[in-house]
Amino acid sequence: MDCIFCKILKGEIKADFVFKEEGIFAFKDINPQAPHHILIIPEKHIATINDLNDEDALIMGKMLLAAKKIAKKLGIQSYRLVFNCNADAGQEVFHIHLHFLAGRKFTWPPG
Repeated sequence: MDCIFCKILKGEIKADFVFKEEGIFAFKDINPQAPHHILIIPEKHIATINDLNDEDALIMGKMLLAAKKIAKKLGIQSYRLVFNCNADAGQEVFHIHLHFLAGRKFTWPPG
């Protein structure tokens, strides 16, 4: 498998981790779109949101709770969470990940 996120989890590529909990990891995005741009990923390789199954509900819940814990750790009250699904929606790495963005005012619609 040639997944950059799987390689990060295996220690083959360095990342600036900010959160680790059973099955869930978070690290700083290398191309940040906000002062705080963190990627929250599951250890389990799931390519897209479309590839989720019912058994993955716990993983998804843990990812959202990780965002809350990261916000609390950083002392942040306002933040944006984004999942992209497939290339036309902006997904570049095909291992599901939740973007945690904070530290600036966001507009709507996002783009």
